[in-house]
Amino acid sequence: MFNDITSKSLQLNDKKLSTTLDMALEAAKSGARILQYYFHNLQKLIVHNKNDNDLFSQADKESEREIIDTLTIAGNEYSVVTEESGGNIGKVATWYIDPLDGSTNFIHGIPHYSISIALVAHAGTFINEIKLEKDTPIVGVIHDPSRNETFAAILGHGALLNGRQIKCSNTEYLNKSIVSTGLPYNNCLYHEKQMKILKDMLKNTRSIRRMGSAALDLAWISCGRYDGYWEFGLSAWDVAAGTIILREAGGICEDITNKNPWPANNGWILAGNKSIYMDLLDMIRPKISNITN
Repeated sequence: MFNDITSKSLQLNDKKLSTTLDMALEAAKSGARILQYYFHNLQKLIVHNKNDNDLFSQADKESEREIIDTLTIAGNEYSVVTEESGGNIGKVATWYIDPLDGSTNFIHGIPHYSISIALVAHAGTFINEIKLEKDTPIVGVIHDPSRNETFAAILGHGALLNGRQIKCSNTEYLNKSIVSTGLPYNNCLYHEKQMKILKDMLKNTRSIRRMGSAALDLAWISCGRYDGYWEFGLSAWDVAAGTIILREAGGICEDITNKNPWPANNGWILAGNKSIYMDLLDMIRPKISNITN
């Protein structure tokens, strides 16, 4: 269904990226219609466990199918990787799709969840005649159906919230910051490390939030609601869109281990505005060094 474009077309320009963003925006809205139907009819959900505490329902699958169908109808040319169905990485670029980020919130009737769609261009692809030396998220959309908020970005063109430009906060000091995180549900080693980090964060920040949607955590840094974020053990579809949106909003979003060009393979993510990012890094890295080396 998804045939990647040929190697002779390893070039993307602003016009192509704008069209691609429009496709992603339409796909996100299509998926959201599925989610909102089920959110207002939770009694119809059939809930399954991937493993302990990792829940999903038919809403995830139907949203994913609607997103992919919308991209296909719009003329999608790229490979697709999704949370529910997997997929294959393409030669030029790959879509990373999370059709429902925040499944546990959704299933429990908590209106804090999102759809995350990103296009990641691979090393060797040309963007406006500039060759990428490493894999790079280039288009991102995060849609929050409950608040009707859509965050979007194209590489080099800033970040938007419902069509208005957004920027990260100007918070200069860690003790004035609000930071967010997530708690891994299936790795006790992460729990131990996280508890040590949380103890320091409680002492050194204004407040901590744990809301349950990694994509929205990154989006909220992008518009200045949060100042920083860290989490372990995420997947590429969790953070791809948030990475490009946050970077285009003037923030930093990186693989905390410095092993990947963006937090794709191991999900060790650290993000923040430029003023507090290094303070966060200095606090977190020593506590995880023995499992990231």
